[in-house]
Amino acid sequence: MSDVFIVDAVRTPVGRYNGSLANVRADHLSAHVLNALIARNDLPAKAIDDVILGCVTQVGEQSANIARTGLLSAGWPDSIPGLTVDRKCGSGEVAVHVGAGFIANGCADLIVAGGAEVMSRVKMGGNRELYGEAFGWMIEQRYELTGQGEAAERLVDHWSLTRSELDGFAVRSHELAAAAVSAGYFDGEIIPVPVQQLQERNNVDGVPESLAADETIRAGSNIEKLATLKASFREDGRLTAGNSSQISDGAAVVLLASEAACKQYGLTPRARIVKCLTVGSDPTLMLTGPIASTKKVLAQVGLTVDDIDIFEVNEAFAPVPLVWAKELGVSHDKLNVNGGAIALGHPLGASGARIMTSMLNELERRQGRYALQAICCAGGMGTATLIERLD
Repeated sequence: MSDVFIVDAVRTPVGRYNGSLANVRADHLSAHVLNALIARNDLPAKAIDDVILGCVTQVGEQSANIARTGLLSAGWPDSIPGLTVDRKCGSGEVAVHVGAGFIANGCADLIVAGGAEVMSRVKMGGNRELYGEAFGWMIEQRYELTGQGEAAERLVDHWSLTRSELDGFAVRSHELAAAAVSAGYFDGEIIPVPVQQLQERNNVDGVPESLAADETIRAGSNIEKLATLKASFREDGRLTAGNSSQISDGAAVVLLASEAACKQYGLTPRARIVKCLTVGSDPTLMLTGPIASTKKVLAQVGLTVDDIDIFEVNEAFAPVPLVWAKELGVSHDKLNVNGGAIALGHPLGASGARIMTSMLNELERRQGRYALQAICCAGGMGTATLIERLD
């Protein structure tokens, strides 16, 4: 198997729900970051062998293979194919896995992988509203099917977490993200979006000219404020809008290359993909997958958590990274060090690539060697990707 290198990664700012990006289609956001990525690396579009994007709610304007519609919207040659994948919240990460597999097996040399989702325009669960329940009686005979919110509440029950712990972790997410913005940590990865230029033809009043920074971060968040929020999933629950990920909009892409492509186009790889995988987990508890995926990927390469410099575990709900850290014995000092989805939003199909983009930059900033990301996925799955920084 050939080595697979990460050459570069970029993302849009994350737009809050019904915020600055709400009048931009997801395929147009994809087109914007696709062109930004190849421009930064002085690559002709015709050099790209494939575009692979994650997208979860594939209905309406996100339904027609957004990887293909995105690259065509970008003006790229129609000889380039596109593939859209749905691994739920891990879709953007698994798009990278698929691209890495193509390159490792010699089927491609240059691939752009990532994801996009504009949840302001295409409602989460909109496909169920149109076509009915996703699960049939054959699954229901085997499992108690719960929503992700109830599954998160059961994590809280099982690991005896308190509302104060959840809210405290949420405050931490916002504080770390705000500090990262102040320090300029996201500057090198964010591609400003010319909103008015990309907006739909039916102009909407109040659309900003552009968006250059994440608009989801609440720098003034505190436990006292969060404590006033009502429970979202149970009448007496502990999960609220404040300690859960934010519905949001965004896109992110990663440039993957073989060694031959790096030499041919004069590209300098920034990291190597060491190992990537997805595991299945209990569909009822649903959100424990990252624990198993992390253990499995580390076992396969003979490393321990102590060998990893930074971890990113998607903050779908506060208990997910909290439980993961408890089970793996990982210090919070190495976990989601610049905030996570509670502060930075969770545009479903894009999150895996957004996390990888931020993780790569932080690994370089710290001059560490290894970084690992893991995401829980609806239906009971967990992703993991281990990367190694290259000098």
